[in-house]
This record gives sequence, C-alpha cells and structure tokens, in this order.
Amino acid sequence: MARRAIVSVFSGGTIGALGGLIGLGGAEFRLPVLVGVLKMSPKAAVPMNLFVSLVTLVAAFVGRSASLSLTPLQSLLPELVGLIIGGIPSALWGAGVLARMSDHRLSRLLAGLLVAIGLLLVVEAFLPNEPAGLAPAEALARLAVGIALGLIIGAAAALLGIAGGELLIPAFIFIFGADVTTAGTASILVSIVLVPTALWRYVRLGAFPANTDLRAIAAPMGVGSVIGAIAGGLAAGILAPWILKLALGLILIASSIKVFATRH
Repeated sequence: MARRAIVSVFSGGTIGALGGLIGLGGAEFRLPVLVGVLKMSPKAAVPMNLFVSLVTLVAAFVGRSASLSLTPLQSLLPELVGLIIGGIPSALWGAGVLARMSDHRLSRLLAGLLVAIGLLLVVEAFLPNEPAGLAPAEALARLAVGIALGLIIGAAAALLGIAGGELLIPAFIFIFGADVTTAGTASILVSIVLVPTALWRYVRLGAFPANTDLRAIAAPMGVGSVIGAIAGGLAAGILAPWILKLALGLILIASSIKVFATRH
C-alpha cells in the first residue's frame, strides 16, 4: 500500500506539472499509469481517474477565480449552456456503456481514444492559439453547436475518466472564438458539471473504486496532481507549449498502445 501511495504521489505530481505547463489537467496521461504501473483494471481505472480529475478541477477553479475575472465567460453563455445540456446525458450514457464492456473490449476502446487525443495534441502543436470563431454569431446557433459538441465530449470524458479539457479548450478557441485564458476557465466550468455527473453514474452502477484504493491511490495522486499543476502553471513559459504538446502527444500514443492495445 505504501509503494502504491508513493508511486501515486510522484506520478500525480509529474503529470500535473506537465499538464500545468500546457494548460491541461493531465488525466489522459494518468490513465496509462493507473493501468500499466499501478495494475488497476481498466474498469476501475476510469472512475478513479475521474475522481482525481475532480479534485484537480476544483483546485484549478478556485485558483483561477482568485486571480482571474470571470466576466469574459458571459459572452460564452450560449455555448456553455449547450455543452452542459449535451454533455450530461452523454456522460451518463458513456458510464453505462463502460460498465457493460469486457476488459478486453474496453482496453481496445481506451487505446483508440487515447491515441486520437495524442494525435490531437500533435496537431495542436503546429496550430496557432489564436481565436478563430468558426461558429455562427447567433446565440441559438451557438447553443446548438454547443449541444452537439457536448454529446461527443461528455461521452469521451466518461469513457476515459478525463475532465475533457483536451477537447473543450480547442473547441472554445477555434469554434467559439475565445482567447486561451478564457477557454481554459470555461473548460474547467463545464468539466466541473460533467465529471461529477459521470462519477454519480459510476457510483449507481457499483463501479466506483473501493475505499482502500481511494486511500492508497486517489488521495495521494490528487495531492500530487494539485501541487504539480500549480508548479507547472507557475513555470509556464520555460518551454514553448508546442514543443511540450508534440512530445507529450507522441508519448501518449506510444504508452497507450503499449498499455492498452497489447494488454490482452
């Protein structure tokens, strides 16, 4: 138990720091660690990852609320509401799908989704972080686009145990025209609704981790993730974000294939 706690703190801190450097929570990198290093089953690792993500999200939102104004979020109200409306039912659906899957099929699915996110990080490394604003200007149209995106992102978050920032932040920047800072805050706000929704569904399905795993893994990994994310945020700018995204995207692809695609 002591070994698992030490590994959890160290891995949580390292992943949190790397995530903080590029503005992500790092949940996609925790999943291979939970399965490959800490030897959890995929079905147990996903809700565990969600629990740690929730701890990190709350800490990040408190920090941002204290240092940044939430006023810019008012202009994103239609898309925020749409993402939540679409994300809640899809998060519930995704949790239900995962609970019915065998470990073999789930491992293959997780490998494919994580590789896709790794490829997204690699592509993002070569894209400018300038707002694009591809969505229509009308509030109802932006609401509809938000609902459509929420259906996809909510399911991915529930199936992977992630907060969804990997998908939400690019959506806010490139589709809804938000700046990077506002996109990060908006992403956290949406995730704070979707993650507990998926967790509630896992609890109802009896798929939530045991208390011993929460004490040995979730608590130390959550502490490490929060400390690492704060440290990474303070150190942002030391390395160019595109270099980190490229490197981490390639690492995620390789680790996901090794841990999940070859698990069986």
